Amino acid sequence: MLGRIAFAALTASLVLADSYTWKNVHTGGGGGWIGNVVFNPSQKGVAYLRTDIGGAYKLAADGVSWTPLLDFADNAHWNYWGVESIATDPVDPKNVYIEVGLYTNSWDPNNGTILKSSDQGASFTSISLPFKVGGNMPGRGAGERLVIDPNNNKVLYLGARSGNGLWRSTDAGLTWSRVTSFTSTGTYAEQPSDSSGYNSDPIGVGWIVFDTTGPKTSAGSSRIFVGVETAGAANIFVSQDAGVTWAAVPGQQTTFMSHKGVLAPAEKSLYVSYVNQAGPFDGNLGSLAKYNITSGNWSDITPAQAKADGTYGFGGLSIDAQKPGVVMAASLNQYYPDAQIWRSLDGGANWSNLYNFSYPPPDYQLAVTRDYSWDISTAPWIQSFTTDSKQIGWGIEGLAIDPFDSNHFLYGTGLTLYGSRNLLKWDTTHNITLACLSNGIEETAVLGLVSPPQGAHLVTAVGDVGGWVHDNLDVAPPTLHVPVWGTVADVDYAGAAPLSLVRVGNTAGQVASSTDGGHTWSALTIGAGLAGGHVTYTANASAIVWSPSSSGTYVSAKGAAFVQSTGLPNGAVVEADKANDTVVYGAANGQVFVSLDYGKTFFYVNQLGSSKESRAIATSTLAKAGEFWVSTDRGIWHLTNYGKTVVGLSGGLSQAYSIAVGAPAPGSSTLALYAAGVVNGVYGLWRSDNGGASSYTQLDNAKNRLGSVSGMLLAADPRIYKRIYVGTNGRGVFYGN
Repeated sequence: MLGRIAFAALTASLVLADSYTWKNVHTGGGGGWIGNVVFNPSQKGVAYLRTDIGGAYKLAADGVSWTPLLDFADNAHWNYWGVESIATDPVDPKNVYIEVGLYTNSWDPNNGTILKSSDQGASFTSISLPFKVGGNMPGRGAGERLVIDPNNNKVLYLGARSGNGLWRSTDAGLTWSRVTSFTSTGTYAEQPSDSSGYNSDPIGVGWIVFDTTGPKTSAGSSRIFVGVETAGAANIFVSQDAGVTWAAVPGQQTTFMSHKGVLAPAEKSLYVSYVNQAGPFDGNLGSLAKYNITSGNWSDITPAQAKADGTYGFGGLSIDAQKPGVVMAASLNQYYPDAQIWRSLDGGANWSNLYNFSYPPPDYQLAVTRDYSWDISTAPWIQSFTTDSKQIGWGIEGLAIDPFDSNHFLYGTGLTLYGSRNLLKWDTTHNITLACLSNGIEETAVLGLVSPPQGAHLVTAVGDVGGWVHDNLDVAPPTLHVPVWGTVADVDYAGAAPLSLVRVGNTAGQVASSTDGGHTWSALTIGAGLAGGHVTYTANASAIVWSPSSSGTYVSAKGAAFVQSTGLPNGAVVEADKANDTVVYGAANGQVFVSLDYGKTFFYVNQLGSSKESRAIATSTLAKAGEFWVSTDRGIWHLTNYGKTVVGLSGGLSQAYSIAVGAPAPGSSTLALYAAGVVNGVYGLWRSDNGGASSYTQLDNAKNRLGSVSGMLLAADPRIYKRIYVGTNGRGVFYGN
């Protein structure tokens, strides 16, 4: 029997000292990979959505927007934001189960968890699993791995990774045991020699389907299909006796791995999508197949175009519950000219495409004929991200037709959620409206953010999509940072010229500057070989100091090429003084360094008590010249006189990660100090109105724990007292008032 605890017990000891209202900074487009949309088959309007690092969502009552469900995940449960599977109860739609956990290797030390809700996600009970779960691992698009028996909703099955096989619960998910008679564990691994364990871990059991057309017993459905991620051998198995015994389904192909299985009850058939790698961002061959359960015959129903192309596999797969014979499928990793979606009205015998393309002479330019309109009004910045021919997307693993509305379908991509409300037009005029439907979903990993004293209150740097200037925190930005680089590693502004900004990317040589608050950028050709890490701009925008992710610290003075600095240890954090143009601070290994020549040379100035780690430096345009703060594994240190004077702050704070200083309380001259850290043994987000001298107020609450404390990035607003921006690793940016 496995452990069971109520999540409320995990947070009951945290007494709130301040009441903050938390909202996501709105981008409207999600910004990350969406694994699947799962509709409840019994109650109209009930649907859930899973992401790899941004938690789970429920379709809101308006039927258009999405409500996050797992923002209660705190520092001890940061891996709850990795969601591998969702099961919504076909018998009692109030029940929903969410399988959570981020990694099966050492990056996540925690075993997986089943979160069970009896009120459609308003509250959860936590049920521990004896193995790890990989919400952000290769093969995360397979599924669903967690399913509920529609003939006995106390019976659930769970497909595990890492050779852990197939598991079953007979008491509505409270306890689990391994199905020992099921011996195929799914042996495929992306890269068996990967020493990190990320690509070498077996993908495992990928999907489970109960056959509602088969016989029923007191134990539930007799016939159960299970797909495993195994290459070159049988990978679909069936039980005819409610899971007691299992056998490989006869006649199946073994060239590719089965990735998804979908039952079409009216046809008494099983549809299967296949791919030759794990996905969601690889796989260059695959097929579609249909298994007639009555006759035991298999049919290859791969679209002719896909066979001719021969460069991609298949992921997303769905049937129309109201229209027998209607099936839709999506290509997996067809990157050029775009992903493709197919629709069949006759069970896969014939297919129509969402678009067509050719290479016509004489100029040999690609000609794409799109049989749809593209609506990205919810997130107009998507246009600047998809500047080539891609509109439909990539990494499409989750595709679902609403079981109560044949006009409505949704699918997830590596960037956002798309879908249509006029799908049936496909079968006549064909010109459906394909729209971004991600309102409420915020899924970016935030790598940098600043709140300058002029211009927009917030400028962000994020993974995969780059980042934005947020002129309005509640309205989707019109564009990304252009040029668009994908991942922007960091951003900073010049203290005395705050409309001057600099950003750096994760690819060598990516550095750009702006003089209008980040609305337009000029790429600089001065950073050859440098990538990632952290960047800072000196007060008058005279020099850029860059501590890249490789090694060393570099400075570009007045637009010249970067040259390596001296005197600063590798891996140091750097931050320019916001008032004195010549001064740049550095910190590493519990020590503080200062440069008086724009970051060219650094010299040691102080040791921060017994600290071993220097985690962040905070400066502010509201501070005096020579004044800054450093967070370490031993707390926060306030430094003045350019680091010569050091005061260790108290207030019960024992260690801190990201820190920020912002506008003081009315009538006070002491800057508000914000910290993601530990106060009196409690991990959380804190504010001190007396500069950390004696007390801290906790800002996160039971509903919004904001995830891992060590994963938070902070920027305090110099113009608004108590306003703090919190960047997360997977749930975008929150702002609190």
